[in-house]
Amino acid sequence: MRRTPGSLLIIAILAVLGVTASGTARAEYPVTYNFFAGIPGELLNPGGSLPGSNDWSCKPTAAHPDPVVLVHGTAGGAQTNWGAYVPLLANAGYCVYSLTYGSADVPWPLSAMGGMRSIEDEAAELGAFVDRVRDATGAAKIDFIAHSQGNIVANYYIKRAGGHGLVDKFVALAAPWLGTYGDSMNVVRTFARGLGVTDLDALTQGSGFCPACTEMLGNSAFMTALDSDGVYDPTVTYTNLSTRYDELVVPYTSGLVPAPNADNHFMQDACPTDFSDHLAIAASHRSTVIALNALDPDHPQPVPCEFVPPFTG
Repeated sequence: MRRTPGSLLIIAILAVLGVTASGTARAEYPVTYNFFAGIPGELLNPGGSLPGSNDWSCKPTAAHPDPVVLVHGTAGGAQTNWGAYVPLLANAGYCVYSLTYGSADVPWPLSAMGGMRSIEDEAAELGAFVDRVRDATGAAKIDFIAHSQGNIVANYYIKRAGGHGLVDKFVALAAPWLGTYGDSMNVVRTFARGLGVTDLDALTQGSGFCPACTEMLGNSAFMTALDSDGVYDPTVTYTNLSTRYDELVVPYTSGLVPAPNADNHFMQDACPTDFSDHLAIAASHRSTVIALNALDPDHPQPVPCEFVPPFTG
């Protein structure tokens, strides 16, 4: 059925009020700003989806036309990584989707730990999932919110694996855009060569344990090739969130690469009580407000400065 401009306006108003086009009120999901808030969901429903996510009957509203796909980090999963973001986005009226990609072929609970394969293979999984989301929702484009390794997987999908032109906004939490540990990895490689290891990256890659972890190291062949035409895809709007207390993205400035289509947020800027680290940045109240503003820049909310503990957020 063709919708008139007037009907689209009504749908947008209903969405703000928490009512769907069918006239039924959306469920309100409790939001816990804690990185570990999604773990009980995985324990109670192994391999499942958090309430509010992966509703394949969800139809985007005029207010939020792009579905949001959440892309977890190393050893994360569809539920374990997104205990704060799934209910928050669902309550805000988004169609929200989350997958576990790159799982090793092992029984649960180890199968709940994703991001353990090569980034090339993981990006192919992500691409198939995005296709399913777009087919189900009828959306031309999707938005990404990614954490840690998920940023590299999602960006590889956009730039190298068929996702060009299919993504509008990209919220990057603790993104190792230039490879983690940066130029320090050259010192490690030099030391390894002194011990007779001529190609440290190939050795660790060949171990079969988390190939993606090796690919993301600073100055690796993979990161060099991925960034050879610039970090970002010019058709995507990026919002980067980084913290000085990040233990894994070192230096943290790797996540704040400047560009005309990148809006960079340093979590300690004007808020010294934000002690978020690599995990907490994916669950804190402050980070979620920045993310929501990035997805809906026409309706920004004030970003609070408040105490943010490490690990939990």
